[in-house]
Amino acid sequence: MDDKDIIKLIESTLKIKMKNNPNYIRYSFYELRVKYNLSEEDTDRFLFLIRTRLENENYKVYFTGAKFEYEDSNRTVQDNELMIAIK
Repeated sequence: MDDKDIIKLIESTLKIKMKNNPNYIRYSFYELRVKYNLSEEDTDRFLFLIRTRLENENYKVYFTGAKFEYEDSNRTVQDNELMIAIK
């Protein structure tokens, strides 16, 4: 998959996620690797590109294993979650 296709996927999925909850965006392993059938390399590229996009929109971006605070509780990005972004 080339960057153009990955960017299209980011735009379409992000639009839905932001509509549901603009302050909390989550991408799971299942969603990217199984549902959208991304290879490991495409998944890494997807995460790189979406991280840049979200950080430019003032989100804090966390990846698997990272600790963060949300709604006054300490949380960890779980093994089945690839990325969480908080505004």
